[in-house]
Amino acid sequence: MNPVQRKDHLDGLAIGILVLCCMFWGLQQILVKLTLPEVPPVMQAALRCVGATLLLFVWCRWRGIALFRRDGSLWAGLLAGALFAAEFAFIYQGLLHTSASRLTVFLYTSPFWVAALVPVFVKSEHLRPLQWLGLVCAFIAVVFALREGMGGGSARGDLMGLLAGAFWGLTTVSIRATNLTRISPEKLLFYQIAFTAVSLSGVSLALGETWSFNWSRMAWTIMAVQAGVGAFASYLVWMWMLGRYPATKISVFVFLTPLFALLFGALLLGEAVTPTLLASLALVAAGIVLVNRRPA
Repeated sequence: MNPVQRKDHLDGLAIGILVLCCMFWGLQQILVKLTLPEVPPVMQAALRCVGATLLLFVWCRWRGIALFRRDGSLWAGLLAGALFAAEFAFIYQGLLHTSASRLTVFLYTSPFWVAALVPVFVKSEHLRPLQWLGLVCAFIAVVFALREGMGGGSARGDLMGLLAGAFWGLTTVSIRATNLTRISPEKLLFYQIAFTAVSLSGVSLALGETWSFNWSRMAWTIMAVQAGVGAFASYLVWMWMLGRYPATKISVFVFLTPLFALLFGALLLGEAVTPTLLASLALVAAGIVLVNRRPA
């Protein structure tokens, strides 16, 4: 296998892919919300990973990619899978105790974990003071955009949101620190979605969620989109990018996700688009530019 050629900055392809991923992840929050009356939350998280795992098997069979060949990645892969599963367990459980807007603010502390810890293991990915300023600007923009809907929270739900953000960031840190990017993006994704499919299925059953499949056509369609586009295609692209671009620089783009969620909420659910939202989008964009600004 030829070594992966890593880049020290984001090119136009990377930026375009990241924006598209964040757009879909923002839309996915709306899709989850629409499906909750029919499909319990942890069951949703488990089933989308079950579907994505099956799609990944088909994809790898078609492309001739080996998933079970010994390459010394097992324990590091299981660690990444456990962190990935823990993130979604805390997200969906946290939504039972706090509002989506409050949990979102705490969830999107994840880039700070990446920025603080990845350079400890990968010296080339440290951020300069101006880039840290961009990271803080992007986070402030998210808080600013969501501040009007911050009611209905609890300390327990907030803690779960904070832990979900930590596990999201630590997943990325573990991938870079253990050099899991040396394996194929497909195998890297397999560790995470397969582990999540098995573990969250058990969590769902332990919580007493009813596994009934008497869903409407809309629910089936949304679950198919979550599995095929969300947990399979978009995450596979994300794994591919982690192997080629600096994790600290691509992670800041996730701040776009909650703002896209607000925009799609306005388009699909009739929620208002306010000047606050537009100002927040501009501030996130400024933060992204600062983080990705190349030194003179």
